[in-house]
Amino acid sequence: MSFIKKCPKCNSINVVEDKKRGEIVCRDCGLVISEGSVDTGQEWREFSYEDSSEKRRAGAPVTFTKHDSGTGTKIGSGSDVYALPTSQKRKMLRLKKWHSRSSTALERNLKYAIIELKKAASILNIPQAIEEESARIYNLAVRNGLVRGRSMEAVVVGCIYIAARRYGLARSFNEICKEMHIDRKELGKTYRFIARELNIKVLPSGPEDYIPKFASALGFSAKTQTKAQDILKRAKSVGLTSGRGPTGLAAAVLYVASLITGEKRTQRAIAEVVNVTEVTIRNRYKEILEKLDLEEELKEPVKKLEEEDKTEILLE
Repeated sequence: MSFIKKCPKCNSINVVEDKKRGEIVCRDCGLVISEGSVDTGQEWREFSYEDSSEKRRAGAPVTFTKHDSGTGTKIGSGSDVYALPTSQKRKMLRLKKWHSRSSTALERNLKYAIIELKKAASILNIPQAIEEESARIYNLAVRNGLVRGRSMEAVVVGCIYIAARRYGLARSFNEICKEMHIDRKELGKTYRFIARELNIKVLPSGPEDYIPKFASALGFSAKTQTKAQDILKRAKSVGLTSGRGPTGLAAAVLYVASLITGEKRTQRAIAEVVNVTEVTIRNRYKEILEKLDLEEELKEPVKKLEEEDKTEILLE
């Protein structure tokens, strides 16, 4: 249906658009209200991916994950150039060489940085949207002169961390440092500097961001995950989350939830997945039991599980 709702002659709402003729017609009185409209659809039919790619006249969309945003030009490929006559071939090869040499320092920096960014994105297994946002942040940083005197790897990983935090992706700072084999202090200074200079607000991650990820890695059911979220809400209401590390608190909440639902995991098993120490989990879960009055409810399960933990340590 067209944006024209009524016929100007008979005030009928029985108005239709004939896309084949490019006309808008009133079905009641036959008045041609508008004609000669432009068809914005494609003028060909396609039956396969090859037909689509051959007939389409538009290229790929603009993206920050390419150093030239996907709009750059290149003077021929090897086979195209070498198919020319000798005189033309020499001319094209010379033009190709000077074309590659004429790139600016900014373009060269972006070219190498995007390669590093794609490599880091692959290692960290981040979604395409966050990779695009990371490339956009790096582009802004390099154009504002924020990368000078800093490690390219630290800046790239810092941009990825900022983008991950903005999208709420559950990737802890320690996890990224470990996966990328980068110094924690250097990365911290770099990402904070970039965020401050570009006026980007990086909100701190909360334990609720990590519960689904850790629950999936530990093989917990939806029941345990829901119970963990419920315990976390209660912990927040009594101010137990203030000043505690989000990953350690998420691990402890899952540990307590597993005791309630019967899907028991040892502290060591959880600590290995979450990448925190057993002492951290033990301290957090004791605080949860005391502040939320769960000690009596979990007296027997806790005692039994603590005995299992001790047995496991003795066996080693």
